[in-house]
Amino acid sequence: MTKGTDTAVQGVTEEGAGKHRVVVIGSGFGGLFGAKALRRSAVDVTMIAKTTHHLFQPLLYQVATGILSEGEIAPPTREILSRQKNAQVLLGEVTDIDLERRLVVSQVLGRETVTPYDSLLVAAGATQSYFGNDHFAEFAPGMKTIDDALELRGRIFGAFEMAELGALRGEDVDHLLTFVVVGAGPTGVEMAGQIAELAHRTLTRDFRAISSRQARVILADAAPQVLPPFGKKLGQKTKKELEKLGVEVMLGAMVTDVDERGLVVKHKDGSEERIDAVTKIWAAGVAGSPLARTLSEQTGAPLDRAGRIGVNPDLTLPGHPEVFVVGDMIALDNLPGVAQVAIQGAKYAAKEIDGRLKGKPAQKPFKYFDKGSMATISRFRAVAMVGRIRITGFVAWLMWLAVHLVYITGFKNRVTAVLHWLVSFLGRGRAERTATEQQIFGRSALARLERGVQDLVSDPGEYADKRLADEQARRLALEEQALEEVRLTDAGERGVRV
Repeated sequence: MTKGTDTAVQGVTEEGAGKHRVVVIGSGFGGLFGAKALRRSAVDVTMIAKTTHHLFQPLLYQVATGILSEGEIAPPTREILSRQKNAQVLLGEVTDIDLERRLVVSQVLGRETVTPYDSLLVAAGATQSYFGNDHFAEFAPGMKTIDDALELRGRIFGAFEMAELGALRGEDVDHLLTFVVVGAGPTGVEMAGQIAELAHRTLTRDFRAISSRQARVILADAAPQVLPPFGKKLGQKTKKELEKLGVEVMLGAMVTDVDERGLVVKHKDGSEERIDAVTKIWAAGVAGSPLARTLSEQTGAPLDRAGRIGVNPDLTLPGHPEVFVVGDMIALDNLPGVAQVAIQGAKYAAKEIDGRLKGKPAQKPFKYFDKGSMATISRFRAVAMVGRIRITGFVAWLMWLAVHLVYITGFKNRVTAVLHWLVSFLGRGRAERTATEQQIFGRSALARLERGVQDLVSDPGEYADKRLADEQARRLALEEQALEEVRLTDAGERGVRV
């Protein structure tokens, strides 16, 4: 527990008293599906997450490029679980897990909460990896959170606005109209394709001093091909489709430096090239949640190079059968970091918890059922891999559309998503183009504070004294103002020239 913070202890009862307590860490696919899978079990479920929403991460790039609103892919977790009587939701970032005492410690704005558990489901997901160059993040945001998507939306549309102003002044605006996406995986491909569509289709009539068609979109990756998990054939087709859209695909190019005005790539032959670009998007690599290291230090479970933790075949930690870890955090059988792994793992863990309470025998080791992988390139173009079947073009795009509609949470969000897709894909419009300075610069401003957002609120111990002093000062000011109003009226001085 952290010194100097308010600490609240949630649901502390004697061992065995009341219902079995299950704590779920994270509100992503693993956390949400795990909590929902326990809705009929004789347990009390507490979900702890650092955001108040469930994020449909595969569609973040559509928020960043103005197709969908953040609400359509990030409904409130409380609303989703509101009818599940055995579940409660707590806001907070988990900072520690005490496996011996079975306690989870979380914090929000300096307020600390301690939550005990009988069973624990850790589904904290992954973070963006800059491969040891974390300072790149200042100038090249990742694509992991709603904040990231909104910042990128501001940067992308803001770049066109600044280019228009610069062109009116006769300045060179090439660096403003150059967009670099680092990472040729599904997220990078989808992002590059949508920026190209923005420049070459959506915005072509909107500006007067610049031509958005002159925008340069670069997709860079140190890998030798696009979409490595999809195989060589689909990778080659995807590269050709991107090039038809006007995207420059730069393979074998490793980013070695990033600054405010551009980045440096090193080619396979050893030569270096600087690309002047104000807008950079980082879609290369992920790392397991820092909680994986916390668990590793207490259990001795190994971490792989990406910071993912090794788990038993039943998704539990060595020596701690009450702790399940699922999703992007685990290193098991070379499982991919996709939503289906988290969903299936969470359902498996929930079934095991319920089975133990009912005295049922343990399940067989977890086995992942691969339902396939998909990625969009642009409107009406996608690639899909289902078993041995490889599909490209319009049919793959329809498959992508259907699958994503199924997994968007809530009927209302499905309907509005379809409407926005019709506007964007059949027409030229983008319903969500609003961008503000706060979106672009808020993250950088918070990073410059010593304690981040916590510096913007009063410390718990100081709040009461400050509030009392503020109330006294306000009361005195209001009394003085009221007396002056009375004097002006009684003296007949209103409307009299002074």
